[in-house]
Amino acid sequence: MKRIDFENGTVTRNIFSAAIPMLVAQILSLLYNIVDRIYIARIPEVGTTALGAVGLCFPLIMIITAFANLFGSGGAPLFSINRGMKENQKAQMVMNTSFTMVCASGVVLMVIGLLFARPLLVMFGASEEALVHAYPYMMIYLIGTVPSMIATGMNPFINAQGYATTGMLSVAIGAVANLILDPLFIFVFGLGIKGAAIATVLSQFLSAAYVLLFLERKAEMKARLLQKKELHSCVEYAKNIVSLGTAGFIMQLTNSLVTICCNNVLGVTGGDVYISVMTIVSSVRQMVETPIYAINEGTSPILSYNYGAHRPALVRKAMVTMAMMILVYTAVMWSVIIFAPDYLIAVFSSDKLLVKDAVPALKTYFAAFIFMDLQYIGQTVFKSLNKKKQAIFFSLLRKVVIVVPLTYLFPYVFHMGTHGVFLAEPVSNVIGGGLCFVTMLATILPELKRMENQPTRN
Repeated sequence: MKRIDFENGTVTRNIFSAAIPMLVAQILSLLYNIVDRIYIARIPEVGTTALGAVGLCFPLIMIITAFANLFGSGGAPLFSINRGMKENQKAQMVMNTSFTMVCASGVVLMVIGLLFARPLLVMFGASEEALVHAYPYMMIYLIGTVPSMIATGMNPFINAQGYATTGMLSVAIGAVANLILDPLFIFVFGLGIKGAAIATVLSQFLSAAYVLLFLERKAEMKARLLQKKELHSCVEYAKNIVSLGTAGFIMQLTNSLVTICCNNVLGVTGGDVYISVMTIVSSVRQMVETPIYAINEGTSPILSYNYGAHRPALVRKAMVTMAMMILVYTAVMWSVIIFAPDYLIAVFSSDKLLVKDAVPALKTYFAAFIFMDLQYIGQTVFKSLNKKKQAIFFSLLRKVVIVVPLTYLFPYVFHMGTHGVFLAEPVSNVIGGGLCFVTMLATILPELKRMENQPTRN
C-alpha cells in the first residue's frame, strides 16, 4: 500500500498527495447527505416539505459528527506530532484512546437520540407537518450512529499514517453505496424519506467495516480498544485529545446551534418554505467547502509532523502552500456563487418558487465568503500545532459571539426579516476570520522564528 513519506518528501508534493485523495473522499462523503437531499426534494407532492424536514435533522447529525471529530481530529495531530518525534508508543496510545472514546460516545449518543428525537426536533423548529417526515428519518439515521462515528473519527488516523488513498477509498465505498441504494429504497421500494435514511445507514456500515479492516490488518500502526488495565494510564492522553479536539468540536457544535437559531427565526419570519431555503443554502455551502476542508485536512498532518520534527521552515512552507490553494479555489467558487447561483440551487430543487427565494438568500449568505478562508487557515494552523486555547477561542468567537446574536438582532431589532438571518454570516466572516488570521500570524510566525535558533531534532 503506497504511503506518503512525511520524513523525506517535499512539502508541496506531500500536501498534494494527501489533499487530492482527501478531496475525492470529501466530495464522495458529501454525497451521503447531498444525494439524500437531491432525491428527497424530488419525491412527488411532498418533496419541498420533506427537504425542509431533513434540514431540521441537521443539528443532531452535526452533533454526532462533532463528537466523532472531537476524538478523531483531536487525536490525529497528536498522533502525527508523536510520530514526528519518533515516539511511536505514545502515538499508538493516542490512537487507541481515540478509538475507544469514538465507540463509547457513539453508543451514548445513539441511545440519547432514540429516546429524545421528537422533543429535540421540536426544539430545532419542527412544525407538526415537518415532524411527519423528520421524525422517521431521524430515528432510522440514529441506528447508524456508531458506524458513522467510526468511519468519520478513525479516518484521520489512516491519513496521518500516509495512507491518503485508503482514506479516500473508505469514504468512496459508503458514498457509492448510498448513491445506488438511495433511489432503490426511496422510489423503487416506495419508502420515501425512510428509504433515504435506510440507504445512508447501510452505507455507513460499509465504510466503518472497511476502516476497521484496514486498521486491523494493513496499517503500519493498528487501532484497538483499550483494555481495562490501560484505562487509568490513558487519562492524560484522553485529556490532550479532548483539549485539542475541542476547537473543531465547538465549531461543529456551534454550526448546529446556528442552524437551530436560523430555523427558529426563519420559521417565524418566513415559514417552512424558508427552512427549505436554508437547507439548500447549507447544502451549497457544504458542496463549496468540501475542497477547502480537504486542503486543510491534507495539510494538517504535514504541519503536525514537521512541527514535531522541529522543522520550522517546512511548517511555514506548508502554511503558505495551504493558504494559496484555498484562496485560489475560493476566488473561483465565489465567482460562480455570485454570478450563476441558479445552477447551484437547481441541483437541489426544481421548485421555481423555492429557487426564486433561494437565489437572493444564497448571494447574501456568501457575500463575504472569501474572508472565511482566513478563519479556516488560522484554525487549521492552531489545531495542527497543538494551540488549543487559540483554536477554541476563535471557534467560539465567530459563531457564538457574532453569528447567533446577529441572527436575532438583524431580523427583530433592525426589522430585516429573513434577509437579516442570511446577512449574519458574511458579517461574522469578515470580523471573525480577520481576527483569527491576524492572531495566527502574530503568534505562530515568531514561535517558528525562535525554533530556527534552537537545535534540530534528529
